Amino acid sequence: MSHPLIDTFRTARVVPVVRTRSAQHAATAVIWLRDAGIRIFEITMTIPDAPALIRDLASDPSLLIGAGTVANAAMAARCLEAGARFIVAPWVDASLGSPCHAAGAALMLGAVTPTEVRAALAAGADVVKIFPASSVGGPAHIRALASVLPDVAFCPTGGVEPDNLAAYLTAGAAFVGMGGALADETRIAAGDRDAIQAVARRIMAGPGTP
Repeated sequence: MSHPLIDTFRTARVVPVVRTRSAQHAATAVIWLRDAGIRIFEITMTIPDAPALIRDLASDPSLLIGAGTVANAAMAARCLEAGARFIVAPWVDASLGSPCHAAGAALMLGAVTPTEVRAALAAGADVVKIFPASSVGGPAHIRALASVLPDVAFCPTGGVEPDNLAAYLTAGAAFVGMGGALADETRIAAGDRDAIQAVARRIMAGPGTP
């Protein structure tokens, strides 16, 4: 039985992967993207004091907040306690399954090959994150994986942009993770809210929207 959040992810199509050098920039990105209509965010552990940021963001009941680049079970437990509702790692780590499933959170584990996909599922993954998607074949790679593993919810991340979003979804991705193309730290630091929100609104309008 699939995790109930998978339908939410599918409907959203895009999960912003927020990876900035400061918590303030990350918070700004979330606020701007929220105001443009996006409600799901992956906050990576590479952000300074990321669990505190997750706690602050998760206090908004309109947002679905997850933690990314989670290194171990202790870090996962800390993020879940702060309010994260999904945990993401770009590798296979079976130790993340227990805290996630005990909390009712969704788990996304990373893979590239069919063998790694099966290992991620065996480790308890609800979603398999294909990373880095663009450098291992892009949409064609997702299509190949989906042809032999049609029941797996794939989330390609890494090099996914508005211009190739439709191609990834058509190839068989359940949804995608989008980082710098959406939460561009240079634009955030420059205060360019309009540019950030323009990308968000283009995505919200639907894949392939010019």
